[in-house]
Amino acid sequence: MKNRIFLTTALIILLVGGIVSSGFFGINWKTLDRLIKIPKISTPQTSLPSGETIKVTTEESVIINVVEKASPSVVTIGISKTRSVGDIFEFDPFNMFSPFQRRPGKTQKIEQDIGSGFIVEKDGLIVTNKHVIADTQATYRVITKDDKVYDAVKIYRDPTNDLAIMKINASNLPVVELGDSSKIKVGQLAIAIGTALGEFRSTVTTGVISGVGRGIEAGSPYEAYVERLDNVIQTDAAINPGNSGGPLLNSSGQVIGINTAVSGEGQNIGFAIPINVVKDALSNFNATGQFNRPYLGVRYKTISKDLAVLNDLPEGAYIVEVVSGSPVERADLKDGDIITKIDDVRLSGVNAELAKIIAKKKVGDSITLSIWRDGTESTLKVTLGNQE
Repeated sequence: MKNRIFLTTALIILLVGGIVSSGFFGINWKTLDRLIKIPKISTPQTSLPSGETIKVTTEESVIINVVEKASPSVVTIGISKTRSVGDIFEFDPFNMFSPFQRRPGKTQKIEQDIGSGFIVEKDGLIVTNKHVIADTQATYRVITKDDKVYDAVKIYRDPTNDLAIMKINASNLPVVELGDSSKIKVGQLAIAIGTALGEFRSTVTTGVISGVGRGIEAGSPYEAYVERLDNVIQTDAAINPGNSGGPLLNSSGQVIGINTAVSGEGQNIGFAIPINVVKDALSNFNATGQFNRPYLGVRYKTISKDLAVLNDLPEGAYIVEVVSGSPVERADLKDGDIITKIDDVRLSGVNAELAKIIAKKKVGDSITLSIWRDGTESTLKVTLGNQE
C-alpha cells in the first residue's frame, strides 16, 4: 500500500513538472512563482568604510610578524678568553742521548659565540642568562642583528636567579616589548629566537607552551655551571645550546620568558624563566644599580608533613646553618631551630618553601619569625638584608 502511494505521488510530480516545463495551459515556472510566493533568504551584508579591507590572519603570518617585530632586538653573545696549552713532550729517535724533548706550551686565544640576549633599553641594556656569561675572567662582546659588534663594558649578575644584565656603549637601539608571564596559558603559541648551537644567528623555532611552574637544573655546555631553577616555563619550541638568554615570545611579539635550558633526557623539552621575574629584577636594578634580593641568611631543609609526623616535629624550615653576620644571627636564631611561620604565612603545603616566601619580600622589610626550639614556640623580629 505504501509503495503504491509513493509511486502515485512521484508520477503526479513528474506530470506537473512536464506540463509546467512545456508551457501547456499557459503555465510556466515564472507564472508559478508569482502564484506561489516563496520567501527568499538573504545573507546579511557587512559594509566596510571606504578604503578598508578585510585581513585574514594565519598562524604563518602571525609568526612572520612576530619575527619581524622582535628579531632586530635579539643579540648574540660572544666570549673572548685566552688559555694555556700545556708543554708537549716529543720523541726524537735520532737523539740517543736525549730522545724526549719538551716543547713549551703556547697561549691560545678563543673567540666564540656562546649565547643570546635581547635589548631592553635603547641605550644598550641587554638581558641574558647568568650561566651564559659566568666566566668572570673572560671578556664578552655583543653582536646585533645588523652585525655590529660591541664590547660589554659592564656586567651585572643576579646572585639568586640565572639572570644577568650587560651594558654596551650604544644608543637608539631597537628594544623588545615585555609581556606578562602570569597570563600564560598551556597550549598557546610560543616562538623562540636565538643563536642556535653558538653558530646559527637569529634562528627561529616555534611550538606551544607545554607547562608552567616546572623545576629544573640549568647550566651551560661551555662553562662548568649548574643552578637549580624553580617555577620555569616548559615549551616544545626547539631550544638548543646557544639559544640560552634569548627571548621566548607570544603571538603578539611580547617577551614572556628567557630561554634557559633544554632537557638532555627527552626531545622538544625546553625551559624559560618567566619574564615577570626579569621585570622585577630590572626594576630593582634601575632603582639601585644592582640586583637587590631580600636576605635572611640561613641554610635549611624543609620538614614536610610526612617527616613532621614521623619525627614528632612541626612542619617548617629546619635550620642547618645560620650564616655568620646575617640578619637572623643578629636576631639570635640558632642551628636546629625550626621556622614554622613567617608573619601570617605558615610554612606548609604550597607555602612550604622558605625561600619562596622570602623572595616575595623586599630588602629592609621587618618580618616576624615563629620559631620552634626544644619543644617550645617563640617569635623573633628580623629585618631582611640585601644579598649581594
